[in-house]
Amino acid sequence: MGTTRENGSLYVNIENNIATIEFGHPASNSFVSELLERLANSFKELSANTSVHLIILKSEGERAFCAGASFEELVAVSTLEEGKTFFSGFAKVINAMRVCKQPIIGRVQGKTVGGGVGLVAACDYVYATEAASIKLSELSIGIGPFVIAPAVERKIGKVGLAELSLAPTEWKNAYWAKEKGLYARVFETITEMDKELDFHSQSLAKYNPEALIQMKKILWEGTNNWDSLLLQRAEITGELALSKATKMALDKFKK
Repeated sequence: MGTTRENGSLYVNIENNIATIEFGHPASNSFVSELLERLANSFKELSANTSVHLIILKSEGERAFCAGASFEELVAVSTLEEGKTFFSGFAKVINAMRVCKQPIIGRVQGKTVGGGVGLVAACDYVYATEAASIKLSELSIGIGPFVIAPAVERKIGKVGLAELSLAPTEWKNAYWAKEKGLYARVFETITEMDKELDFHSQSLAKYNPEALIQMKKILWEGTNNWDSLLLQRAEITGELALSKATKMALDKFKK
């Protein structure tokens, strides 16, 4: 059963040199700004913890992995500064994941939309089930997946990004995501996924932690400009969120 807390929940557990971050929100594990800030801070704190060799990112429940950013907060954006701040949430999390010293393994049990796809793309290795379809729906509400685009493109290429973003109402199944490189492995059931994830993570955590740190650095080479790039993208998205076309599209979704 998932959390009922309005601002969501986030728990960190460390065992056998493996840190597990579990987030949740009653609205299909979507992210309010406060929860995004807590997630970014958790990655920063774990990065500095030398007893942690590996991090697993997961969400609550057995249905949706993540429904992206909070719709209620999005429709409440009324100024450019509010828009930039709101869309900077995922930017800060992705950058925290990028510079985090330890490799991050994603566990994706169900559907993922928008910013959630960005979180998955920022993981270094991803386990998923057949139910883990993905969608970038941003264009359908008048904005675009600009903040998360660098992370998604890094994994699936510009062509894959175009296939996702320019078909904003179309779900891509888990095997499409695996073929493109977003997922490393796909399983029929959550039980099968968790069994393999546990075995793999326990094995990885026993390897030389310095080697894991160096491997993580190599995987993210060429992304040093993301600190500024993702915030610039957040400002662009914030401007679009205030446009008449976007406000009209959001009104339709509210109804």
